[in-house]
Amino acid sequence: MIPGVLAALLCLAQAPPLEEPPEEDETLAPKQYAYNPLQAKKEVQIGKFYLKKGSYKAAAGRFREATKWDDKYAEAYLLLGEACEKLKDDGCARQAYERFITLEPKGKEAERARKYLARQR
Repeated sequence: MIPGVLAALLCLAQAPPLEEPPEEDETLAPKQYAYNPLQAKKEVQIGKFYLKKGSYKAAAGRFREATKWDDKYAEAYLLLGEACEKLKDDGCARQAYERFITLEPKGKEAERARKYLARQR
């Protein structure tokens, strides 16, 4: 072995182990949201997968994330309302459908959302 390489290896072997940095806990640092329609669409796509799979809580979480990335994304509110309905969370569903109707009052799904809201009164 080359003497310089051998000396370097001996130094490394005798050096104290490097401390690993502490793991970051995502719950400690609040997420910063900025308008990002592409991220919102990605969240909705993943949410739709969870909705079809029957994982309504996961779907609702993804749709909620989508609304934070783009607060005018009507489809995200509609789907959030559907997921909340499946979870029997009437407050969440009501808020989501109300926001959807505000954004798309003449949308083809607006009538279904209005019917849900009427049943809740």
